[in-house]
Amino acid sequence: MNKKSLVGILLASVMSIGIMSGCGAAKNDTAKSDDANKKYVIACDSKYAPFSFEESGKYKGIDVELLAAIAKEEKFEYDLKPMDFDGIIPGITAGQLDGAIAGMSITDERKKVLDFSDGYFVSGLSLVVNKDDTAIKGASDLNGKKASIKKGTAGAKYAEDNEKKAGITLNYFDDSPSMFQAVENKNCDFLLEDYPVIAYKIKVDPNSKLKIAGDKLTNVDYGFAVKKGGNADLLKKFNEGLKKLKENGEYDKIVGQYIGK
Repeated sequence: MNKKSLVGILLASVMSIGIMSGCGAAKNDTAKSDDANKKYVIACDSKYAPFSFEESGKYKGIDVELLAAIAKEEKFEYDLKPMDFDGIIPGITAGQLDGAIAGMSITDERKKVLDFSDGYFVSGLSLVVNKDDTAIKGASDLNGKKASIKKGTAGAKYAEDNEKKAGITLNYFDDSPSMFQAVENKNCDFLLEDYPVIAYKIKVDPNSKLKIAGDKLTNVDYGFAVKKGGNADLLKKFNEGLKKLKENGEYDKIVGQYIGK
C-alpha cells in the first residue's frame, strides 16, 4: 500500500467517525428536548372539596389551582387525571402516573414507596359525627362504635390502628360523599376526615347533618407525590414553583378562596 492510498483511507475513517459522532449528538439533543417537553400525567382526588372537585364540567379547588399556577410558573405541561384516592398510590408505583396532588398526608409508611415535595398545606384529622349525636365528644368515646372511612386515607389508617383497642367496626367507602352520607343517615356513628375538607363541607352545605367532635386528632402536612426514586425533576419543579407562589402572594390568594384565615 503506497503513502497516498494510506492517507486516503485515514481521511475516510476520520470523516466516517465525524458523521457517526454527529448522529450521536443529534440523538442526545433530541432526548434532552423530549425531556424538556414532556407532558406529565398528574392525578388528583376526583371528589375531595375544597382541594379538588368538579363544578360545571371543570375541576377546581386548592390542589387543582395550585398545580396549574406552579406549572405556569415552572413552564411544564400536564394532563390532570381525577380518580378515586385508593387508586392513586398504586398508579404512581406502577408508573401509570407521574405524580399526584391529592390532599395526600406525608407519612413514614408512604415514604417507603413515594417521594414527597415540601409540605404545601398543614392539615390534620377531625372526628365527625351526626348533628344529633351527643355521646361522642372525642377519641375516648369510640369504643364499640361504627366508623365510616375512605379507602387508603390517613383516616382509614387511624381507624385501623385503633380498631382492636377501641373495638371499632370499620366500614369502607370509595369517596368522601359516600362516607359522609353513612354518618348523616346514621348507618355509621362517626367518620374521620381531614379538618379543612370537613370544615368546608359543613360551611358550604346548609343541609349538612354533620358536626366536628372535639379537637383535631392529628396534625400533618399534605405533599405532592411521585414514585420513590423517580421524577426528581418534576418534584424539583413543584418545590421551586411552590416557593415562588408563597413569595408572590399567589398561594394565599388560591387557598383563601376556599379556607378563611
